[in-house]
Amino acid sequence: MAGAGTSQLSPRWVAFLCLFTVLCSLFTPGVSVKHNDFKQCHQSGFCKRNRAYADNAVSLGNSWQTPYKIPSELASFKDGQLRATILKTIDDQGNTVRLPITVSFLKSGTARVTVDEEKRQQKDIEIRHNSGARKERYNEAEKWSIVGGLDIDTEAKVSHESKTEIKIQYGPNLSFEADINYEPYSIEFKRDGVAHIKLNDRGLMNMEHWRPKIEKPAPPEKTEGEEGQEEKKEETPEVAPSEDESTWWEETFGGNTDSKPRGPESVALDITFLGYEHVYGIPEHAGPLSLKETRGGEGNYAEPYRLYNADVFEYILDSPMTLYGAIPFMQAQRKDSTVGVFWLNAAETWIDITKAREAKNPLALGIGAKTNTHTHWMSEAGLMDVFVFLGPTPRDISKSYAELTGTTALPQEFSIGYHQCRWNYVSDDDVKEVDRKMDRYHIPYDVIWLDIEYTDDKKYFTWDNDMFKDPIGMGKHLDVHGRKLVTIIDPHIKNVAGYHVSDELKSKGLAVKNKDGNDFDGWCWPGSSHWVDAFNPAAIKWWSSLFNYDKFKGTMENTFIWNDMNEPSVFNGPEVTMPKDNLHYGNWEHRDIHNVNGMTFHNATYEAMLSRKKGELRRPFVLTRSFFAGSQRLGAMWTGDNQASWEHLGAAMPMILAQGISGFPFAGADVGGFFGNPELELQSRWYQAGAFYPFFRGHAHIDARRREPFLLAEPYRSIITSALRLRYSLLPAWYTAFYHANRDGSPIIRPLYWTHPSEEGGFDIDDQFFVGETGLLVKPVVEKDKTTADIYIPDDEVYYDYFSYKKLPTTKGKYLTVEAPIEAIPLLMRGGHIFPRRDTPRRSSQLMKFDDYTLVVAVSKNGQAEGELYVDDGDSFDYEKGQYIHRKFKLEGSTLTSTDAEGRDVESIKEGPWLQKMRNVSVDRIIIVGAPSSWANKKEVVVESEGKKTSVPLDYHKAEGGRAAFAIIRRVGARIGADWTVTVA
Repeated sequence: MAGAGTSQLSPRWVAFLCLFTVLCSLFTPGVSVKHNDFKQCHQSGFCKRNRAYADNAVSLGNSWQTPYKIPSELASFKDGQLRATILKTIDDQGNTVRLPITVSFLKSGTARVTVDEEKRQQKDIEIRHNSGARKERYNEAEKWSIVGGLDIDTEAKVSHESKTEIKIQYGPNLSFEADINYEPYSIEFKRDGVAHIKLNDRGLMNMEHWRPKIEKPAPPEKTEGEEGQEEKKEETPEVAPSEDESTWWEETFGGNTDSKPRGPESVALDITFLGYEHVYGIPEHAGPLSLKETRGGEGNYAEPYRLYNADVFEYILDSPMTLYGAIPFMQAQRKDSTVGVFWLNAAETWIDITKAREAKNPLALGIGAKTNTHTHWMSEAGLMDVFVFLGPTPRDISKSYAELTGTTALPQEFSIGYHQCRWNYVSDDDVKEVDRKMDRYHIPYDVIWLDIEYTDDKKYFTWDNDMFKDPIGMGKHLDVHGRKLVTIIDPHIKNVAGYHVSDELKSKGLAVKNKDGNDFDGWCWPGSSHWVDAFNPAAIKWWSSLFNYDKFKGTMENTFIWNDMNEPSVFNGPEVTMPKDNLHYGNWEHRDIHNVNGMTFHNATYEAMLSRKKGELRRPFVLTRSFFAGSQRLGAMWTGDNQASWEHLGAAMPMILAQGISGFPFAGADVGGFFGNPELELQSRWYQAGAFYPFFRGHAHIDARRREPFLLAEPYRSIITSALRLRYSLLPAWYTAFYHANRDGSPIIRPLYWTHPSEEGGFDIDDQFFVGETGLLVKPVVEKDKTTADIYIPDDEVYYDYFSYKKLPTTKGKYLTVEAPIEAIPLLMRGGHIFPRRDTPRRSSQLMKFDDYTLVVAVSKNGQAEGELYVDDGDSFDYEKGQYIHRKFKLEGSTLTSTDAEGRDVESIKEGPWLQKMRNVSVDRIIIVGAPSSWANKKEVVVESEGKKTSVPLDYHKAEGGRAAFAIIRRVGARIGADWTVTVA
């Protein structure tokens, strides 16, 4: 009916409606994701071309000849590096393009393969449209992502060399090998003689070289009488029929035209994981942890996974569609073996995944068959730069990747507590009232957040003086109970005269430029805006100055920052982002750096927050929405604009797990859902799940009903309060998990394939996980009206219920069904672990800093257990000077010990103010679940520490009704930082 009605509109009304639609699009990105706003592969020129290239190669089968080869005389190996030149044949006459390749073997056991283009290196190309864009391929992604691990392994050696190939041994005990085939070019990576990864396995490598645009001659003028006649014959095509030139020189999407001054320049490579069925990683996508195939078929995707950071409003689930961040790091898993690749490219990237079973013996009927996972990586521009990891364990892969890109920052301690947020708390009185009511209902929290409405007309670093009349008073009110304030600061700067930030940005020349070299003007929340070019060192320095307490007036030491919209989001831009032919510092095109752009802004804010006055040096807390490989060094992320639905609750866990295994574990999802109004059961279950997100924040849209926990009716308010208190009691264990992530890149919450790489039944499970090294196994309830949970048990160890100490009837490789009424969180303790708690309820983590500890010991089948505690001041960098406590706890038989986890002589450490205060902090009690029956008649134990022996009471509770025996040692009194021994005599 609507279509019929519009046919009656006058031309004037049609024009008016078109104008109205355009204006609306400038001011809002929409109320839900619009697929037409974002490209699919066939709408992205280079993705379409490379998929067609792959289809052609596959269709030709064995007759396909890849045009890439290495003449042996152009290859040499020296000091841990192979340097060679790949020749790409580009026509039937045998003309070639030279592509320098370097294969570097690193001391970490990682191999790096980098391919460039000689003409681009030498700047021997012409740029169209008088563009100021750089002639080289973008080669600075390493500057932003890589912080170490590049030392060359000079012990690597050639094991075989001929005119057709070279084999190089490297890695631990020379157990790794790279077999580099010259013609056709390919590299096979082996561990202990077995092939695991092969580059260019199917010959899909495609490096689009620079070529001049040959303008087609204008058609001859027609003589009189020829008008209207059809062409008798088409012009001879300038390219082969298999090549589609339509998107080489210009590309239009959504009313925006990309001028593409360098023409086609994509890089593509197929990477095969030999014998691997499961692959993980490449966040951010709203889909399962174990990645799906992308070439169609039942249960598969038809589109490749896309990495192109974008402001995707109300994203859909179970999709390879791009989201806000990009980490081009993929891992493959099979029984007892993990390998991985890191595709270091900051441009738009698509990844196809297919799987194929093969058996050497066709009569084997599946016996001995293996699955190969074929991946096809396609990026629009830049170098071909691939890091190859051979494991063999998930922990090895995480550690090697962390050596390259860094580990997650050791956070401000408050930041792992609960964050209360909405768009928007409307005034300073509103903030203080929320704070008072959280206290009134005894609901712990650490941070309250302010979204964009706190500013004066969307001008960052200002306050709405009518609604936030006394921000300092608000900050002081929060500080009484150790609470913090987070304010949002986005990269778009309102373009209006008299606004000091805008005036300085323009006068200093620090904004991103358009293709003509002028300050780029686009639309975001403030309307007309410019964007800070955080690639520019001068811009970082200037940006840092804006956060000083004397510049950003109204902020205090308890104010921290949230960076949103930093993909960047541009409401009137192509795909709601910046034109690709925009120019950044160094004259790099935006297409070159798009996926790292958000990280550079995050980095600029991180640098700013290190010191906001003379003499100050503190750990920043900066939340980001957009990210890239390396962003973990700078703060936390969240999964963006989700919805208040059960489906989005279920989808959050695989997304957060994917972040953790991809090196960025400080991750969370908006609890309750950003859009919409969650029913009470959903909100309660979401808080129970959120209590186990590394980043734990409740957030809501401006149009959503207020839903702070104290507003909920009983029993839901108490259910949420219990979940929050559980989180706070376990903060010492969480902080210890963050410490491990900071030290070795390990995930904070861990999927089963990571913790149990031998247990194939757990490889595709992404709805349960372990917390750090605690042995706590969590299975959040994510379905409506669900009152049980089925938990997969990955080993033969004993498991106890966290709350009841019930010894559970588990079987390795089987599911265990546990009761999960609305007030319960399915939470198990795996035998063999010890974890710390603080059990005194407090209003915030700041008020818990010097509380005594409880140790929980879950005894293993063999009567042993061990665990750790790491603690420091949670704010400064004094831990780098030895100002921390790191204890290792161990139960053997009837003796429990605490020793320094690093073997330090703690008495020799000069104590600063925090360590001195920690002298008054002790172990208050120890709970031993699964205590041996030989303790049944014991009434006390002996605590020996610092030269003193003390007897303290032991309460033993016999096993009954399915509950395990447990013992409680009370009033232990040993200093948490000292060595001690508890003996059950």
